[in-house]
Amino acid sequence: MFPAVTRIGRRRVLTGSFVVLVVLAVLLWWLLPLGRTPPSGRMVFGTGTQAGVYHVYGQELRKDLAVDTPDLSVRLKESSGSRQNVAMVAVGTAQFAIAAADAVEEYKYSESSRADELRGVARLYDDYLHVLVPAGSDVRRVSDLKGLRVGIGPNDSGVQLIAERVLAAAGLDPRDDVVRHLDGIDTGPDKLRRGEIDALFWSGGIPTRGLEDLAERFDYRFVPVDSDLVARLHQQGERYGHYRSTTMPESAYPRAMRGEPVETLAVSNLLITRADVDPELTEWLTRTVIRSRDEIGEKVHSAQLVDVRTAIDTYPVPLHRGAREYYRSVKP
Repeated sequence: MFPAVTRIGRRRVLTGSFVVLVVLAVLLWWLLPLGRTPPSGRMVFGTGTQAGVYHVYGQELRKDLAVDTPDLSVRLKESSGSRQNVAMVAVGTAQFAIAAADAVEEYKYSESSRADELRGVARLYDDYLHVLVPAGSDVRRVSDLKGLRVGIGPNDSGVQLIAERVLAAAGLDPRDDVVRHLDGIDTGPDKLRRGEIDALFWSGGIPTRGLEDLAERFDYRFVPVDSDLVARLHQQGERYGHYRSTTMPESAYPRAMRGEPVETLAVSNLLITRADVDPELTEWLTRTVIRSRDEIGEKVHSAQLVDVRTAIDTYPVPLHRGAREYYRSVKP
């Protein structure tokens, strides 16, 4: 009797051990494909200004790529933002970059021949539109910015694209009805603090470090961008369809928001590349983006929302075949 029980117990232990080994093997394959050599060489990754979220995301992703692809040299290329990033990828001065979906769509309309080569790697996280004014400002809605000095973001930035569109939706001519200042997250916060501009537009993940730092030194608040404004944007055509109404939670900037959420709009950020970029490199990069979500999310809180089920939606550009191979391999 006892030998039989012992044999059954051993069989169960062996079976259980086998299952554990299989599970571990699958996890190892998902994290680091067995039998495959990581890609090597050089890669240029387009980010943004150092005070913005794109650059922080790029820095954190580079750290994780150093683990997964140790022989791959990754150079981060700073830029004015989304529109410049799209152009860099399209002309080949960067293999990968982060860009807002509206800027990608705009490039498709203006540079259709080159845009045909753009491909998506992953939908990352949402940018929120921030419209800042001093706490004591009389500005209560976007239309109140008429005649004021407004930081609309540098040329070739996604911020400027959204700022001009929102101003127009509010009934203002973005060139004649406001005094344009080409300030972004790098120079705009200090200019607002010094009184050199009256308002500042910024589009980025929440929270953005530059605005967190500003809240420590200066009392500001956000101007709401309500759903009526977003509806007016949508009436302009499909190029404006990437914007959606949302609410910036009060926890994003506690000092500035004082427990009150703010209506605004959001637009998705995409990790993009070109069709001719090495599929294997793209597959490895996609795997690292998904695997490192929680680690990057410690520094870029919005990145915690990156998920396989949503990452595949890279509209308005199709998925790169390397990214598609990765998503197929982990399809639930």
